[in-house]
Amino acid sequence: MFASRIPLYRRVCAVVLLTTSCAFGGGCARLEPSNMRTWSRDQATLPYAEIDGDIVTIHNIRDCDYKSESVYEVRHYDKTYDLKQLKSVDFLRVPFPETPELAHTMLSFGFGDKEYLGVSVEIRKEQGETYQPIAALFNKYEIMYVLADERDLIGLRSNHRLNDVYLYETRATPELTRKMFEDVLARVNKLRDKPEFYNTLTNNCTTNIVDHVNQLSPGRIKYDYRVLLPGLSDRLAYDAGLLKTPYSFDETRRAARITDLAYKAREAPDFSQQIRRR
Repeated sequence: MFASRIPLYRRVCAVVLLTTSCAFGGGCARLEPSNMRTWSRDQATLPYAEIDGDIVTIHNIRDCDYKSESVYEVRHYDKTYDLKQLKSVDFLRVPFPETPELAHTMLSFGFGDKEYLGVSVEIRKEQGETYQPIAALFNKYEIMYVLADERDLIGLRSNHRLNDVYLYETRATPELTRKMFEDVLARVNKLRDKPEFYNTLTNNCTTNIVDHVNQLSPGRIKYDYRVLLPGLSDRLAYDAGLLKTPYSFDETRRAARITDLAYKAREAPDFSQQIRRR
């Protein structure tokens, strides 16, 4: 048991040392977040939503056509949804190959069984920037919500970055799903009007998802090391009873892997349906 803790302990020590170095070295921090910078083309356009009762119109949904990770055509469109048709929310985990304890996490909202809208909380990169976790502790990047087709968000990671992708159905009822979706859209609109800095520990993809869940059900997800190490966030969701599964955790994780399905369905018009045929 002690031996299994050594890699995590060493990583924590490394983070502390690097954080201290960056803090004393200076040069990382910006004073104020801004939406006015020279952004990477795929992140230059912020989404926003207009809600009128049961009808929501989402502007600037991303639908990039990727030839490779760095070669792509940026496309956006607007779409109107009927919130009465919103039925489900799925949780996605994309572990980093070199450090699987770390991962990117996303959500996908399902309208019936045919239409899905992906939500990815990311650093908003300026042209030429890359993600540096330590720099992201010191106001290096702004944060943004990307609203996009699943083929864009999932296909980029499974087919071009060659990451594994895991998709988990949640137990959220249509009523709770709608409340979470509305909470997500409120945050999307807020960030369009009032930008914030991304933070590796306190304002990232996973902490924002946790906040959305706890906004609806206070204290449902406890903040523990599995929030700081989002590669383990599926176990946290499983233990909290949030995942729709009759199986053990290991069986649930194996069944959730959609990497191969996403590659096979990369050109399929029913991409979202294909990746759910497991």
